[in-house]
Amino acid sequence: MEESHSTTSHPDAHLSGDGTGRVRWRRFAVLTVPAVAVTAGLGIALAQGALAASFAVSGQQFKVSAQSLAGEGFAQYGSVDVNAREELIPVAVTAIREAKLHSLCQSVVTTLPVIGDISLNLTAGQKAPVEASNLFVDATQLAGNAEFKNIEIGRDASTLDKGPADAQGMQDLFGQQADSVTITDLRQTAWATNAGTFKLTGLSMDISKGKKECF
Repeated sequence: MEESHSTTSHPDAHLSGDGTGRVRWRRFAVLTVPAVAVTAGLGIALAQGALAASFAVSGQQFKVSAQSLAGEGFAQYGSVDVNAREELIPVAVTAIREAKLHSLCQSVVTTLPVIGDISLNLTAGQKAPVEASNLFVDATQLAGNAEFKNIEIGRDASTLDKGPADAQGMQDLFGQQADSVTITDLRQTAWATNAGTFKLTGLSMDISKGKKECF
């Protein structure tokens, strides 16, 4: 394919003897095919339910903290969420078959025109613990003091079998799992949470002006 005359060189172009630029299309194709393949693979995985997104996530992350979390059947692997614009968002999925959380806090800050920052805070589990089954958290940050029982690190994400039934990632990707997990001083930033059941004892919700977050 002939390109217009140019005296400007480019790393992906070769100048013939008559000064006409010829793009190295074969090299361009080699560079492009992997990206196209990855995108197509993600699309297929999304259609098959292999990715984290069970719903379109909002454009805001939220923070979650807890004094302690005790879980039975733990699995963790990388995946992708999708927002309403169909943009892909990388996340680390933490999946727990049965979980109990003490002193749970969840917060999200929204900035509105004229009004400014508005904070929504939810608390529960101050006396009796919050209980969840088949809990999935799509997070970008996790901190705390963790203890695992019978942990397997580096297992293929598509073969995980200790967490909830659907807690598996894409083949060849990194995964880890354990019989149980205990985390104290939990701090987490996430795009989404979903659960089969979610029992919040002593639930309290508060909306206030300004920035008020769990941590």
